[in-house]
Amino acid sequence: MRRVVSLYLPSWPTDRLRRSGSSTAPPDEPLATVAQDGARRLLAGVDAAARRLGLRPGMSAAHAGALVPGLHLVPADPEADAAALARLGLWCQRYAPIVALDPPDGLLIDITGAAHLHGGEAPLLADLSARLERTGITARLALADTPGCAWGLARFGEGGIVPSGDAARVLAPLPVAALRLGFEAVRALQDVGLTRIGQLGDKPRAALRLRFGAEILFRLDRALGHAPEPLTALAAPETPRVALRFAEPVGARESLERVAADLCVRLVPELERRGLGARRLDLVFARVDRLDQAIRIGTAGPSRDARHLARLLAERLALIDPGFGIEEAVLSASRVEPLAERQDSHLAAGPQAPDLAALVDTLLVRLGAARVYRLAPVESDLPERAVRRVPALAAPLGALWPTDLPRPARLLAPPEPVMAMAEIPDAPPLFFVWRNTRHLIARADGPERILGEWWVADAEAELTRDYYRVETEAGERFWLFRDGPMEAQGRWWLHGLGEA
Repeated sequence: MRRVVSLYLPSWPTDRLRRSGSSTAPPDEPLATVAQDGARRLLAGVDAAARRLGLRPGMSAAHAGALVPGLHLVPADPEADAAALARLGLWCQRYAPIVALDPPDGLLIDITGAAHLHGGEAPLLADLSARLERTGITARLALADTPGCAWGLARFGEGGIVPSGDAARVLAPLPVAALRLGFEAVRALQDVGLTRIGQLGDKPRAALRLRFGAEILFRLDRALGHAPEPLTALAAPETPRVALRFAEPVGARESLERVAADLCVRLVPELERRGLGARRLDLVFARVDRLDQAIRIGTAGPSRDARHLARLLAERLALIDPGFGIEEAVLSASRVEPLAERQDSHLAAGPQAPDLAALVDTLLVRLGAARVYRLAPVESDLPERAVRRVPALAAPLGALWPTDLPRPARLLAPPEPVMAMAEIPDAPPLFFVWRNTRHLIARADGPERILGEWWVADAEAELTRDYYRVETEAGERFWLFRDGPMEAQGRWWLHGLGEA
């Protein structure tokens, strides 16, 4: 099922001015751009502060100045706005290969088959929203099955994620302007009492077409997914790219695999010429109905191995719906890194460490980046902070595992409370109860006292833990700690399982 993000930028002209330093207006003071329309000067864009004060694009500059004394006005520059929007679209290709312009204040991102690389749809939207906010760009995002539904929800709703197949229900309460209709069409519908999209579904289509024209039904069908809506993807001119056009449309899985392999073979010489290796490949299939399909794969390190890259792409081809056929395929290396030539082997070479890049790349494609990692040590006394996840083939961070601090094979996150009984203070427990099971302790070692890291948070200045490695009469081994002295009513916790 197709999934499209609509990125709406309600304050794009003023956000661009502030980010570029072209405006000296303080962030908390209203700012607007003004354009000349004949003899009149009209507001072309307003920021959030001006919008809160009642200013809107299309209002005369004189009226706006009377309503908001001290309003900062800057000449509009539509060409600069469009160029900056295109650059933002190219940046958004970090999330999916198909990003289309939605001028003058939006982008459309087809994330079909790419959301898993970012942990799912919700994490992808959250990351995109947070990055835009940090750079001073006001944005509202909506995700739906169709560009029309996402567009309407982003501009006339609250944004968010529309469950697959739920477009009709979400669109029903929105105003008819959410169908991307012109002013005259919206006014004609409102004159007869048709103000909401849901009301159009109750009317005979023939009558609507006769009275209001075919445009209304065309827009409605696109929003509901009954008619196709192609997107024209942006392409950076410097991106290594190869393409194949077919005399006859293709669609069989075997044909697509051969196409992917052929494109990889053609792309490698271009990467070699530039001294680059691919870290991310985007394969876009142009269908005859112009509804492009795309897949994306990533690699753990820069690669120019055509066979390996083709195998990774083949893993994702099951996501491609060829429809009535594919007439063109374009392979782009949307992320690259320098890759120097190297000699893999020679007669005097000794034993070499195995190259795990191919295995890691296959696991990344099949399982997703969030599930393929290794643990790296971190200089921290607290066990839960002593490791962190890093990419599987990341370079060593410099920290080393301490050899004099034995730790169990598995840590519980978070530690689980247990009931325990010790004979005297600072002595190991005689038994503990965990998950309604009583464990009698046969051997114990400890305590190992760990103090809080006061430089991280003031609240940790008083943190104290006494850890004990214990073995039960059944031979099971656990790692327990008490979060304070016995006289201070410290509680017992289970933090680790297995050999320490």
